[in-house]
Amino acid sequence: MRRSRFIGCGGYLPETVLTNDELAASVDTSDEWIVARTGIRERHVAAHGELTSDLALKAAKKALDAADLRPPDVDLIVVATATPDETFPATATIVQAKLGITAGAAFDVGAVCSGFIYALAVADNFIRAGQVETALVIGAETFSRIIDWQDRSTCVLFGDGAGAVVLRAAEGDGTAGDRGILATRLRSDGRQHDLLYVDGGPSSTQTTGHLRMLGKEVFRHAVANLSSIVREVMSEPGLEGLEIDWLIPHQANRRILDATARKLGLPLDKVIVTIDRHANTSAASVPLALSEAVGDGRVKPGDTLLMEAMGGGFTWGACVARW
Repeated sequence: MRRSRFIGCGGYLPETVLTNDELAASVDTSDEWIVARTGIRERHVAAHGELTSDLALKAAKKALDAADLRPPDVDLIVVATATPDETFPATATIVQAKLGITAGAAFDVGAVCSGFIYALAVADNFIRAGQVETALVIGAETFSRIIDWQDRSTCVLFGDGAGAVVLRAAEGDGTAGDRGILATRLRSDGRQHDLLYVDGGPSSTQTTGHLRMLGKEVFRHAVANLSSIVREVMSEPGLEGLEIDWLIPHQANRRILDATARKLGLPLDKVIVTIDRHANTSAASVPLALSEAVGDGRVKPGDTLLMEAMGGGFTWGACVARW
């Protein structure tokens, strides 16, 4: 049975760090208020002229180096982003060109904070179908460009960054003991549009717009939706909660992370947490957290990982894999 095996990962964060105290100088908030409600202490912000494709490219190069591959080895590039460089072409094609790749395919996936899980599932299915051998999956965002910096309910929550993984086809025996992606599940509910969206777009207002969110309602949906889809994705390979070595969740809010872990019966020391230093980097948050945990040695070969995310749309998804 063909599996999509992880053979490399990498992350990139812009150099500029914006702390809660610095935010408090321009908007009515405080470090204590932000930390108590979100767990966030600081976030990284892209420099002027630093584009989503630039962040994606740096994360991609690190992932390819970790995989000991050259760009021409890549058959497919899927970039998850809600903040593309341009309306078109796809940011993935820009990354493809900057890497010097002239073959294969490259395209974007738009599922906001769930985007990396969506992109991972798409690439996995291409590999399982035998259409590609090696895929580069990237989550990259410059959310600082769509934030209303006078809206204290949203401007404190988000940051910029990128994370990437390299998947390569491998043979397995079809059991839960295989390494690689074991199962993915994706869901959406377009009726919830008004709870989390950007109030602009080329077709409606010809402007980029700003992010708008009803935080309490998003929180309520997130805990219920994520708990449900996580149980569903774990049931396919027949895994129980205690068999999960690491939960790598979308870094939206520390309280959502803790509540989801409790519902799944997972101890908090099995949860990879980066929100305090990265804030919510949307589609980049899961691969950034994965890259950090692999880099510092917490995630080891053979570990079972559970990745999950929910974003505007609503969209949500989960992936269970053995590293």
